[in-house]
Amino acid sequence: MIYSKMWCVVKPSVGIPVFIAAVAIASFSVHLALTLNTTWVKNFLNGGSKVVAAAPAADNTVKK
Repeated sequence: MIYSKMWCVVKPSVGIPVFIAAVAIASFSVHLALTLNTTWVKNFLNGGSKVVAAAPAADNTVKK
């Protein structure tokens, strides 16, 4: 284990929950920032209008 000496300073019963809480808060803040600062995420999550992309017309001419 790379950081085994860290547990001599921080008890695992404190350090592990703090680490898990930090990861959860960071993840929540990233998702919140995406939701607040973009328009497409809000539309996607709210079931916004469905845009169907049309395929380009097939070119049936034979080139020689």
